[in-house]
Amino acid sequence: MSLPVLLLVIGFAYVLVWGGLSLLRRERLSLRFALEAVAITLVFSGLAAWTGFQPHPVLVLLFIYLITMRARLLVDLANYFAQRKQFKRADTLYNIAKRLWPDPSGSLIIQLNQGVSFLQRSETDQAIAAFNAILQKAGEGNLGIKYEAATHYNLGVAYLRKNQNAQAVVKFNAVLDTWPASEYARRAVAALEKYRHSAAPEPVEEEK
Repeated sequence: MSLPVLLLVIGFAYVLVWGGLSLLRRERLSLRFALEAVAITLVFSGLAAWTGFQPHPVLVLLFIYLITMRARLLVDLANYFAQRKQFKRADTLYNIAKRLWPDPSGSLIIQLNQGVSFLQRSETDQAIAAFNAILQKAGEGNLGIKYEAATHYNLGVAYLRKNQNAQAVVKFNAVLDTWPASEYARRAVAALEKYRHSAAPEPVEEEK
């Protein structure tokens, strides 16, 4: 197989595999993601065919991954700093990720993790606003089941911290309806049990 053809196979296989994973997550495949991956693939394949440029296929795949996953990778780095309470650095990275033209799913993931960061610094009202804004867009198909469950769970945690226990119970039950087999569901069940046996339950630690 010639290098240009091999690069085409790798690029289109990447889109198909990621598309399959999106379906498993009950998340719509981003058209922007697909177009970016295909465009990069065509550029490298064209250069290999017409100029004699010989890029290593693994490096091309890595480049495609870095470009298409740029916002999510920055979110992971921002989360690293947020977990260590370096919130100024985390906010800088979240804001950079927003400016890198993320796809709709990526935008919601940024917003979710910013909401968790607000919880970590006890800015509960901002966290509640962020999580509710995400859930308003959940029906558009861009929020995967994992992230929807995480949003309900963390919103329940935020309501507990505001002593709005009734709203917290609603959100913990929403986790069970969304993804009953998840870790978020296990933690939601624990929070509900604590609520049933205590008039003033302690907040449940949030998880990304």
